[in-house]
Amino acid sequence: MKVLSVASEVYPLIKTGGLADVAGALPAALVGAGVEMRTLVPGYPKVMAALGRTKTVMKVDGGQVRHATQDGLSLYVLDIPALFDREGGPYGDASGRDWDDNARRFATFAHVAARIARGEAGWQPDVVHAHDWQAALVPVHLRFGGGPPSVLTIHNIAFQGRFGGQVFGELGLPDSAWSVDGVEYYGDVSFLKGGLVTADVITTVSPTYAREILTPHFGMGMEGVIAPRAHLVRGIVNGIDTDVWNPETDDALARNYTARTLARRRVNRQALNDEFGLTPGGPLFCVISRLTWQKGLDLLADNIDHLVGLGGKLMVLGTGEPGLEDAFRKAARRHPGHVATHIGFDEKLSHRVQAGSDAILLPSRFEPCGLTQLYALRYGCLPVVARTGGLADTVIHANGAARRAAVATGFVHDTDSGPALGDAITDAVALYGTPEWGVMQRNAMRADVSWNASAEEYAALYKTIAL
Repeated sequence: MKVLSVASEVYPLIKTGGLADVAGALPAALVGAGVEMRTLVPGYPKVMAALGRTKTVMKVDGGQVRHATQDGLSLYVLDIPALFDREGGPYGDASGRDWDDNARRFATFAHVAARIARGEAGWQPDVVHAHDWQAALVPVHLRFGGGPPSVLTIHNIAFQGRFGGQVFGELGLPDSAWSVDGVEYYGDVSFLKGGLVTADVITTVSPTYAREILTPHFGMGMEGVIAPRAHLVRGIVNGIDTDVWNPETDDALARNYTARTLARRRVNRQALNDEFGLTPGGPLFCVISRLTWQKGLDLLADNIDHLVGLGGKLMVLGTGEPGLEDAFRKAARRHPGHVATHIGFDEKLSHRVQAGSDAILLPSRFEPCGLTQLYALRYGCLPVVARTGGLADTVIHANGAARRAAVATGFVHDTDSGPALGDAITDAVALYGTPEWGVMQRNAMRADVSWNASAEEYAALYKTIAL
């Protein structure tokens, strides 16, 4: 089985969020299921700089498609300097402003993907797997122009690739695609909408999110588009790369440990205290996140005094909305030794924070899957999560029954509720230091957060739609 994955970012070459982790880890996980996956990614500067030897396999307007094997990935790299060789991020400049030509950039990306899918690069996939709005025109090209069947995965339905209708002429699509069965969406172009109505199968990254996106609260206006195709929607929870995220071998840590050697974990807590000036004692909660409304971090900002009043500590790692960044900075000044804030992101630091913290807070208002709680489980950092999307699917709440059965792995609270988050923090502090806490840590670390089961589901799905 040969599958072309089309993703706008892929770890470890280029990453802004969980999409990159999924695109980077899934190909290796699928090998054992008998699937050969190649991944098309844009030739951003970071990608081009990381490549070793490449082979040009296809000429395109303004550039070429290069094939390379890098970091265990079989890659097609779309090398069009005019579109992708620029300073800033994959989708916007250094100030965070979207590139004005994103419609043309990712329309070209999708058009080239469709050509590769039809065998023009000398390799013929059986299935195409497109990720998020940046690749969502691939199923549209294949439906209107022919080619193998397609899967579209929604990582976050809030991002829809919506542009003014005047960009349609830049998309390389036939006139017939400007319709309710194509990319037209209330007079605009929506890349995601086009993919949703043309893909052979729609997946999203957790079973709960697959149900949520059919509702007005979570569907972000697309619930009506998806409803007639609800029978084609599947929720397959993400996994993580358990080699990259492994506390037994992670060279970022002050001390490695396992579920059997949890006492060694304390060295990482002490190292984190020393690095960020936190005083010993009490549970250390952490945040590793984009600091945004979606992530519910305004609710946490309102609960910091409550957390500190209970004897807890807080370490915040992330960047995002200026108001939230400022709120956490002020909290650190208000509670020296009890709250520390690192505005920015550092991959190695994120590993150290997971290994040194006792619990991680994820009060998201919606969360399609979430990978951070999976990393936390792996590191024995107990997740405190909102009951939504993949958070609800991957964390077993520490109610009385779950604790008596010795299966609890964290704390789950109602969404969009500051008081509910405060109660969950209270519950976590009450259990901290008891024998039950250690049981929960070991449960968490032994949970299967790998790609194994999910890769088998994807492989079976590919086989059902392959020509």
